[in-house]
Amino acid sequence: MSTPHNEALKEEIAKTVIMPGDPLRAKYIVENFFDNFKLVNGVRGMYAYTGTYKGKTLSVMASGMGMPSMGIYSYELFKFYDVDNIIRIGSCGAYLPELNLFDIVLSEMVFSEGNYALTLNNDDCHISGSSDSLNCIIKDTASENDIGLTCGNTVCTDCFDVYMSDVNKFLERVPNGFNPVSAEMEAFALFYNAQLLNKNASCLMSVVDSKFIDDIASAEERQTGLNNMIRLALDSAIRL
Repeated sequence: MSTPHNEALKEEIAKTVIMPGDPLRAKYIVENFFDNFKLVNGVRGMYAYTGTYKGKTLSVMASGMGMPSMGIYSYELFKFYDVDNIIRIGSCGAYLPELNLFDIVLSEMVFSEGNYALTLNNDDCHISGSSDSLNCIIKDTASENDIGLTCGNTVCTDCFDVYMSDVNKFLERVPNGFNPVSAEMEAFALFYNAQLLNKNASCLMSVVDSKFIDDIASAEERQTGLNNMIRLALDSAIRL
């Protein structure tokens, strides 16, 4: 079975999917971490691979950027490919001064101003949560491997937050007490789809920019400099 956006056969997609935004990051992961792998989707250049990591069959598929793109691919994986778990791995902007470039953030709850839930499901919902059980596995894996992890609430924006005319105006609209630690652009759609379809989803992010730091990670650094986060996602996935 395939969809308009995914040519893979149902049996070619594993029950657990690691989901970066960038198709080239998906390629990088399987080429550098997997023992063997096969390209199972190339539609629109949104690469998906299935192979083995430490003896466990996993899939890696790109989501593209933004909630609409993540919404399509994660919905289809959950609904039509019977995927049980998706771990998003991506980049984020930091909203805490103590976060440095390439520090790893694990999202707990995510806020969005967008209308993804309203459009998809007639649900005026703007806060969605990750899977507690999946997050617990990721936290345990990080602890056992001495990988630093910042856990907290995040925001999912409809534009790249660095380009906002006034990010502080946006932050004033975030619900009181939500206290986001970082911003990205895909997690709300992923979490909402998982809750809607009774699946599991988590979001790991590496800091690539910060309102407190002048430096911004380059495109090459974003693709290849995130190995600790990638290992954490993979080592968590094999425990599922």
